[in-house]
Amino acid sequence: MQNRKILLTEQEIPDKWYNIVADMPNKPLPPLHPGTKEPIGPEALAPLFPMELIKQEVTTDKWVQIPDAVRDIYTIWRPTPLYRAYALEKALDTPAKIYYKYEGVSPAGSHKPNTAVPQAYYNKMEGVKRITTETGAGQWGSALSFACQHFGIECEVYMVKVSYDGKPYRKLMMNTWGAKVHSSPTDHTQAGRQILAQDPNSPGSLGIAISEAVERAAMDENTKYALGSVLNHVLMHQTVIGLEAIEQMKKAGDMPDVVVAPFGGGSNFAGIAFPFLRLNFDEGRNIRFVASEPASCPKLTRGVFRYDFGDTVGMTPLLPMYTLGHNFVPAPIHAGGLRYHGAGVIVSQLLKDKLIEARAHDQLECFEAGVLFAKTEGIIPAPEASHALATVFAEAQAAKEEGKSRTILFNLCGHGHFDLQAYDDYFNNRLVKHEVTNAEIADSLAQLDTPVIG
Repeated sequence: MQNRKILLTEQEIPDKWYNIVADMPNKPLPPLHPGTKEPIGPEALAPLFPMELIKQEVTTDKWVQIPDAVRDIYTIWRPTPLYRAYALEKALDTPAKIYYKYEGVSPAGSHKPNTAVPQAYYNKMEGVKRITTETGAGQWGSALSFACQHFGIECEVYMVKVSYDGKPYRKLMMNTWGAKVHSSPTDHTQAGRQILAQDPNSPGSLGIAISEAVERAAMDENTKYALGSVLNHVLMHQTVIGLEAIEQMKKAGDMPDVVVAPFGGGSNFAGIAFPFLRLNFDEGRNIRFVASEPASCPKLTRGVFRYDFGDTVGMTPLLPMYTLGHNFVPAPIHAGGLRYHGAGVIVSQLLKDKLIEARAHDQLECFEAGVLFAKTEGIIPAPEASHALATVFAEAQAAKEEGKSRTILFNLCGHGHFDLQAYDDYFNNRLVKHEVTNAEIADSLAQLDTPVIG
């Protein structure tokens, strides 16, 4: 019998997170103050984040200890299984070997609790009473709601309107864990009112929801803000995925030639890719890494590398990133978690240095891949995860054309049980092949007055 699942014990859950900044040949550029445009230090983040997370945001230590209380909650779903996709390989008629790390076994159904739990823990240790956040597809909001419930912290979520309306069960999941959920943009914040004045029918965006959540946190000393992607400490927390996957690949007697993951802000991709990228740095391996993004929001493949705000209104520090412009409102595709205008600082620098690659896919191509995966492997993938599948299919086809085997590993970051409306739209031809135009990107970038990077 073939070994389909490669498993670890709870004792093999990593006890440290990996911080790739320690190994980067070119360190990330500093964030800038949104008003003065001068570099800022950790103290500028103090109104929004607990000090321990700020320390993790700026640390250059290669390894950061995972608290026992966090590892204990991790045992609810970690270690997650690694699968060999035999049936998918057969259906694709490819000589490639395909593995996937399945993060959909967490209570929230995605990889997001890997950072939600430590973020809630560090806030609890500093006496924080309430955490605000944004969510696109609802997976991050679900994860933070779950984590806050464990530590007795109030959770307030600003959910992008198009997802709030289209995914009511995600909202109910957050409510079940005690969170308050608002359809963003709202009239509760100055940022929301500003957006609604410009467009009363705004579908919302992650940038807008971030503006609202940040504003709420900045106005109350008992409230902090939590982000589900983009920032350095968030990406670092997610490295438990790749650290486990390395041990599982060793047990399988294999190692990937290419590692693939969906890309929105960076946590999903970083989680599985960064620990393997360490092997390139430390052991001289030649593993490739591909970030898969939507053709309707292609910041890595068609954006520019410059300073930009992480939110729409311009409340966050300016970050050096690949961006489509903070005013860019992506089309309301079903992969809500990937509808973000910018890329995380670390991922942006790695792409600029050509240490990773990026590829964009339209949503019809992604759903086609997701349906075939469901038919062969049994798991219905989240729309976000189907972007990685589209890249995997392309890599498998390339192996077939070359007549050479290659080992492909991808992050199946979550299941699509709350995204079945998206599949219904796909089956009934209500989805269109959408790709943002050069004119739309140019128009958005022309609005930027943020510093250009030489």
